[in-house]
Amino acid sequence: MRFARLLPVLASGLLSAPALFAQQTSLPGGQRPTAEQARAILQARPELIQQLRQRLVTTGMTKDQIHARLRAEGYPEDLLDAYLPGSAMLPEAPSSDLYAAIQELGIADSTDVSIFQMLQTDTLNSFARDSLLRVRDSLRTDPMARRGRRGVLRADVEDSIARLDSGFNIFGYELFRSGATRVEPSVLGPVGDDYRLGPGDRLVLILTGDVESSASLDVTREGFVLIPQVGVVSLANLTLGQLNDVLYSRLGRVYSGVKRGSDATTRFSISVTRLRTNQVYVLGEVVKAGSYMVASTSSALTSLYAAGGPTSNGSLRNVEIKRGGRVVATVDLYDYLLRGDASRDARLETGDIVFVPTRGSRVRVIGEVVRPATYELKANETVADAIAAAGGFNANALQRRVQVQRILPAGQRTGEGRDRTTIDVSTVDLATGGRGLPLANGDVVRVFGVSDRVRNTITVSGHVFTPGSQGLRAGMTVADAVRAAGGLQPDAFLGQVLISRLSGDSTRTQLRASFRDTTGAVIGDFPLREDDVIQVFSLTSFRPERYVAIGGAVNKAGRFKYYRGMTMRDLVLLAGGLKEGAYLKEAEVARLPEGREGTSTAATLRFPLDSTYVFERKLGEVYLGAPGLPAAATGAPEVELQPYDNVLIMYQPQWELQRVVTISGEVRFAGAYALRTRGERLADLIDRVGGLTPEAYPEGTVFTRRKGDVGRVAIDVPLAIRRRESPENMLLQDGDQVVVPQRSTIVTVRGAVNAPNVVAYVPGKSLRYYVNQAGGPAREADYNRSFVTQPSGKREATRAHWWWWDNLPKPAPGSTVIVPQKDPQAGSAAQVIVATVLPVITALATLYLAVKQ
Repeated sequence: MRFARLLPVLASGLLSAPALFAQQTSLPGGQRPTAEQARAILQARPELIQQLRQRLVTTGMTKDQIHARLRAEGYPEDLLDAYLPGSAMLPEAPSSDLYAAIQELGIADSTDVSIFQMLQTDTLNSFARDSLLRVRDSLRTDPMARRGRRGVLRADVEDSIARLDSGFNIFGYELFRSGATRVEPSVLGPVGDDYRLGPGDRLVLILTGDVESSASLDVTREGFVLIPQVGVVSLANLTLGQLNDVLYSRLGRVYSGVKRGSDATTRFSISVTRLRTNQVYVLGEVVKAGSYMVASTSSALTSLYAAGGPTSNGSLRNVEIKRGGRVVATVDLYDYLLRGDASRDARLETGDIVFVPTRGSRVRVIGEVVRPATYELKANETVADAIAAAGGFNANALQRRVQVQRILPAGQRTGEGRDRTTIDVSTVDLATGGRGLPLANGDVVRVFGVSDRVRNTITVSGHVFTPGSQGLRAGMTVADAVRAAGGLQPDAFLGQVLISRLSGDSTRTQLRASFRDTTGAVIGDFPLREDDVIQVFSLTSFRPERYVAIGGAVNKAGRFKYYRGMTMRDLVLLAGGLKEGAYLKEAEVARLPEGREGTSTAATLRFPLDSTYVFERKLGEVYLGAPGLPAAATGAPEVELQPYDNVLIMYQPQWELQRVVTISGEVRFAGAYALRTRGERLADLIDRVGGLTPEAYPEGTVFTRRKGDVGRVAIDVPLAIRRRESPENMLLQDGDQVVVPQRSTIVTVRGAVNAPNVVAYVPGKSLRYYVNQAGGPAREADYNRSFVTQPSGKREATRAHWWWWDNLPKPAPGSTVIVPQKDPQAGSAAQVIVATVLPVITALATLYLAVKQ
């Protein structure tokens, strides 16, 4: 029956009505979700997780029983393992898509989501999730938090929210929600002398000395034990210590050596080896109310652990222990949580009721305290009690200012939004511990922090060795502060130092002084005041970023930082040296003109170079000038550069690397050949390779030019060989490729013919012959536009005049005949003639009729 209550929870996604679940998930009313849908609901609804765990606890079922019922209902047996109390597993965190969705829907804003994501870790437990929801709700309802989203939130509230724990965490409940090992008293001894014996306990009695024996003694339901040779001993309402006194009397009657004192010849010891169990009831606002069998040493605290602890509505300050219809003890769990004092944690007896009433008043303590949180109050507790529960003031607390924000009682509310008030706790109140101001339910106690302003300081910034803040001493001057900051750096500007002084109206006044020398001595030195800021400048900061540039035949052209004394040789070295083909006679330097008047923007100068600028030469040839600017022992003199000089290293005229062309196919010596001169032509190359083979077909030579991505060039190779001055005998360029094929005996016919084919070559036959051999033109053929691609790559088209042919090209061996298709948007020749001639005839007829009339 208990599990029957659980299944609707699972089936409805922890919503109270299945119809509502169906509405949110588009499932028909009453239809159960799949396992995947159930998991998705719980992952997308983190507020449901604690509800599910609480429902699972209240069923009273074990993990194995839950597994069995899930299997019977067709669900995976581990579907709910992540939500069982004490489980090490945790459900998956909400996805980034969920966070984006809740922002779009207005459920949370970016501040809420940032807090959620920072607290969402692998070890986040159910209590942390509850805290997230409380943070979200409080941020949405707290008027100060709402003002914060508009950018006017006060600094102390901003600091509280930024610390992630702004007091919304309810103190104490994490003790029962953390999943840590619970306190379970052992059912075995030993126990203290104050332990009260009862039915179900097992004792052991050991005798030593004149008599050596031992006996295991079970306390009967009637409350006595039977000791061999001694008889029945009643234990009713006795503690272990009291039983020890009784045994001296009873054992002494049987064993004369049993007595108190050092002259005893027989000694005994009595101890508890097994504790009885008590049946107690944990009721009220607890997670899992019910009956529990606990060890006889159990207390109210251990019974609360067994019941999962108080709910969020349960009290931690007023836990009652009822026995025989009356309250025999009241436990304040704050004694245990705040001071580690369990002396008032009463031990339970069979039939006791541990009752957790609803919580009392709560206040939230935030700001500069050790442990910001929400705390439960007892009657008449004050500001001092709340601050003490929060761990007291921290080091940043401004102890003379504590503020209480209070929701006014209903009778004091005047409308117009005046439902809250602020109370400043007076200095006298704080001096006496604030005990004159009792707190009320819902109060927010805010402890302000000390000012961020640091008093009695001055600051030295800029070009000193150790800039920063300093403590102001009596009579301290500008020079004293500079010396305390480590003194001036070598390139400090001596002409002026600025001192900014804070005035009473929070404005600043500019003062100035100057240094006598680099020791930091100040001309006209004067005393400093609190909050003065001294700024020392650097000469380097006033200088523009000067550079020199180099381009042309160097490996890394560009700008380089200028240094005084830099030479052109230095700049060439920085540029990675010279490229192959660099002109080593002279270089050009463009320099800023001395006079900036007129339109002149640069003066160009020529300076000599030589082979010493080629750094990869052997050691004996490398220029090894001494430091400074001496001229080389041999070679070009050094050239000192000026700021912004632009050096151009020129290339040698007409210098270039070898030009290489490739020839292959039916030639005697195919390969890659470097051109010997700029004027070498195709016929010259064919001569160099030994001429063509007997099988060569020069008319079909494929000439490809890669430079400039030209591609194949149509060329008549036989004509180029016969007539060296012919344009067909092309000048060769780097990268040219020549392929001479074997002689061909076929002609290929393609395009709009009835049977595209390869036709045997017949000397003297025209294009029409080969088209007919391929089945003739197709219906869609545009025969008038047929053409031939000759083996050399040249194309020859047909020429027609009205209805007769002027020329039909004759394909050569290896050529291709192509018959294109008609343009579907163009009319036939007859249609064109009619469309052209008819308007003329119509105009002439009209003119004739007009004249005749």
